[in-house]
Amino acid sequence: MKKYKKNFKFTMKDDFFKYQAQTSPHPLAIEISHAKGSYIYDTSGKVYLDFVAGVSANSLGHNHPKVSEAIKKQLDSYAHVMVYGEFIQKPQVDLCKLLAENSPETLNSVYITNSGTEATEGALKLAKRVTNRAEIIAAKNSYHGNTMGAMSVSGVEKQNQVFRPLIPGTRFIAFNCDFCLQQITEKTAAVILETIQGGAGFIEPRDNFLQKVKQRCLEMGALLILDEIQTGIGRTGTFWGFENYNVIPDIIITGKGLGGGMPIGAFIANRSMMALLQDNPKLGHISTFAGNPVIAAAGFATVTEILAQNLLSESIRKEQIIRKHLTHPAIKEIRGKGLMLAALVNTPALAAQIIHACIDNGLILFFLLFEGRAMRISPPLTISDDELIKGCDILTKSICQVLE
Repeated sequence: MKKYKKNFKFTMKDDFFKYQAQTSPHPLAIEISHAKGSYIYDTSGKVYLDFVAGVSANSLGHNHPKVSEAIKKQLDSYAHVMVYGEFIQKPQVDLCKLLAENSPETLNSVYITNSGTEATEGALKLAKRVTNRAEIIAAKNSYHGNTMGAMSVSGVEKQNQVFRPLIPGTRFIAFNCDFCLQQITEKTAAVILETIQGGAGFIEPRDNFLQKVKQRCLEMGALLILDEIQTGIGRTGTFWGFENYNVIPDIIITGKGLGGGMPIGAFIANRSMMALLQDNPKLGHISTFAGNPVIAAAGFATVTEILAQNLLSESIRKEQIIRKHLTHPAIKEIRGKGLMLAALVNTPALAAQIIHACIDNGLILFFLLFEGRAMRISPPLTISDDELIKGCDILTKSICQVLE
């Protein structure tokens, strides 16, 4: 009897699970066709309103014309030509200058990196180089990235335990704990904190906590590193999130929203400090693709547009729209500032059900790393008032469906 091979049709979804390494047991697995503005479209034609913006990365929404134009224009000139810091490349210089001009006067030297995580690594290295000390103070329930150095200062043991040993010399304190500041001593090179704790549930500093940290750092000769990867570039209503709390760090870490959807990061410090990476040893921090001119051009276009369209103050105004329209009794609290918000319900199981119901109803929401009860709300800064109200209505509808 003649045998015939069955004609199986393999889909992109099959290939996704077969060939692409996964980061979680149950990815959302929406097959993307294209995205524009505040919307994402899948290959079946379904439309999703995006309330996550690539986890705060797509500051200007999807496929913004100014960012796309900058990318295409730079591609016509040149892409990668040399390791970072050796050749003078206009997109890099323009972006560094723009960031410095919108930072406190003491923060005037910018090192562009490939990601926020690499910016964390650079900032930690710089702090040790400046102070000639090894100890780092970080916060419990913090998150600064996933390389070994960044994990060493991220304070969630559940994430870290299987990868130990990590880099030694880190001590963890509770965020917003004044008494804990006594742990900052003359052995401390730096204190690294998120301006608003992200993965922990969008927890803001209170009672002038960041000012108290900075004062203790000054007394002990330590540096203050503020992680602005999520809070910076206008998301919390000011250019840098720390401007909301009347404190100036010694080193800024940034990323995510800086690139308008392109992979980028940077650490920013005083020129006298940054110069120490040039010598003894030379190439104290070096990166082949950091500051890629195409991505730097996208970053420059993104920041320029955020400033030109006054999206900083718009973030605060739009926050009030969300708070006004998200009033379902199941939402116990809305944390955060500007368009970096988290809606909390009673249990992680309920949050997961609501998030999946929202996706079914055409609204993209997402989880936070360490606070299971929270639903991330971090839409593009360019989202319209009508789109915000529409998203809040879908979220409310989805809660009602789940609770029925």
